[in-house]
Amino acid sequence: MINFLIAVFFFLICLKIYFKTRLNQHKCYKCLIGNTVVITGANAGLGFHTALDFAQRGAKIILACRNSQRAQEAVDKIIKATNNENVSYKIFDAASFKSIRNFAKEINETEEKIDILVNNVGGSGFRDERTEDGHLKIVQINHLAPFLLTHLLLGKLKRSPSARIVNIASWAGKFGRFKIGDLETYPNSGNDFISDAVTYANSKLYNILFTLELAKKLNGTNVTTNCLHPGTVNTDFFRLFPWYFREPARISGTLFFRNIEEGSRTYIYVSLSSDVKEVSGKFFDNCQEASLYSSASNPEHAKMLWVKSEELTKLSEDEKIK
Repeated sequence: MINFLIAVFFFLICLKIYFKTRLNQHKCYKCLIGNTVVITGANAGLGFHTALDFAQRGAKIILACRNSQRAQEAVDKIIKATNNENVSYKIFDAASFKSIRNFAKEINETEEKIDILVNNVGGSGFRDERTEDGHLKIVQINHLAPFLLTHLLLGKLKRSPSARIVNIASWAGKFGRFKIGDLETYPNSGNDFISDAVTYANSKLYNILFTLELAKKLNGTNVTTNCLHPGTVNTDFFRLFPWYFREPARISGTLFFRNIEEGSRTYIYVSLSSDVKEVSGKFFDNCQEASLYSSASNPEHAKMLWVKSEELTKLSEDEKIK
């Protein structure tokens, strides 16, 4: 038994080393002095580490967060670590269109331009919970919120000489299915966990389809947009899942998942790298462009999703991207 456990231990170590060696070590040394960056869901995890990196480069950082106490703690940590005093937060609740509109209104009234918008906020494990706007919470937080926010801030993004919109997607979208009614209907699988997983996968598919159509609509402007898979990262993402899934995920995360710094590399690459300066409408993984799966590369689905999302977010004619 002891020999078996030793063998398992060394196997796990070798597996961990293998995963580490596959990570792209791309480094970007771009200075961001004079740039304004908005990052949603940035008080912890990948959003926080990305904000920390950008602050070290001298950017003006605006954290879009739901909880004021956690947001202020994140601001204080970033300022202390970087000596960059130009870091602040504004209240942003992705589950409330009113909050999103109030956030965007404040940004539009106070900021001259936005150079980078990172639509990072996301979640899962909400079951059939609905937002105050009447939508599935998973769908609104993961898709409708970034869709609406991007529209509302586009004027300020266009005032930047070269702006980037970065949407956080996932390979989980490969397991999604595109049915326009799924934006409003929670799947009745007979198992809450499976239903949650399907809805989450669908929302990640929407992130990619949104990015593809947005890139077409922004063609010829100074704004580009791309989406990315950060990798399987050891964060608190699974905290709302049942214990029988949460605990194995936590153990696996400690052993095999990427840490926060490793997971944020693709965020930083897509946001800053000169390799991506003229690139738009692409999907990235591990600091390189990745091929899209068939369900995420259907232009008709992207158009249908766009029209339905305009309807669900109640965009005015003036707010729509022509």
